[in-house]
Amino acid sequence: QVHLVESGGGLVQAGGSLRLSCAASGPSGHAFSSYAMGWFRQAPGEEREFVAVISWSGGSTDYADFVKGRFTISRDNAKNTVYLEMNNLKPEDSAVYYCAADSRSYSGSLMASRHGMDYWGKGTLVTVSS
Repeated sequence: QVHLVESGGGLVQAGGSLRLSCAASGPSGHAFSSYAMGWFRQAPGEEREFVAVISWSGGSTDYADFVKGRFTISRDNAKNTVYLEMNNLKPEDSAVYYCAADSRSYSGSLMASRHGMDYWGKGTLVTVSS
């Protein structure tokens, strides 16, 4: 069982920045380092959408087009933590942001991981004011 807890959300003005964190517990440190991790978001009245994914090693990443160049996903396997650095935030980025894990060890496909997340956090709210 993998337990994911997000933090770092809040209220920020348009153009500002936030850094989200997701701490994983449950798996051993070795297990976490074998999981691809991702960030998703859901705005009120909208479906949950993909934001970013990072491979188990951190060597590969992929982003939704609407965040490319503004958001950066990274991970620290020693701390069992994944991050989402968000810059130049826009009001349309307002949403609950969820961390997710693909527990299939050493997944070689970011696309497969993106659609195969099997553990989810409860989310952290990001509100961007205009």
